[in-house]
Amino acid sequence: MVPPPEDDERLLREALAGVKPLGAGRAERMTPAPAFKREIVSEDAEVLAELSDLVSGHGAFSLTETDEYVEGARVGLDPRLVSQLRRGEFSIQAHLDLHGMTQPDARAALTAFIVESVRKGRRAVLVVHGRGLRSPGGQAVLKHAAAQWLSHGVAGGYVLAFATARPSDGGAGAVYVLLRRERRRAPFDVLEGASRRS
Repeated sequence: MVPPPEDDERLLREALAGVKPLGAGRAERMTPAPAFKREIVSEDAEVLAELSDLVSGHGAFSLTETDEYVEGARVGLDPRLVSQLRRGEFSIQAHLDLHGMTQPDARAALTAFIVESVRKGRRAVLVVHGRGLRSPGGQAVLKHAAAQWLSHGVAGGYVLAFATARPSDGGAGAVYVLLRRERRRAPFDVLEGASRRS
């Protein structure tokens, strides 16, 4: 046999028995003020801010790291560029070998190399960090450190993406690095002007 349904109104009265309402003035004092004022931002403004971060090199980085593979890309970067980089489709214009360097020396060398490469207009470079086979414990210390340096700090401001190189270019011991283009152009001379018609 099913018990009769409870009277909701009666249950509510029983639950609230002995509860006294607060005075109107007291209720106003207990209402917390908002911690900050929220401003409504348009979607266009958010997209422009993200695009500005991407172009300026200050946007967030998405990282993927395993023992054998490392990849990073600016959030919002066209995934086709990352795929092309991963496949080694960009022409490598310079390379840097960090073998045998201490971490502070390797970081300084990598930062100088990235900055110089951007100033020279290079688009893709190769950084050889090694596999860590001769390191204590066989750990690839420079590999994981290089991933952090390429995604943060001074060097990170110039990097759009990086990915473990193909075996023919060093495999797990090297990364391809895609650099952002320098916005400033070198001065140029006008060698010939427009001819004047008489």
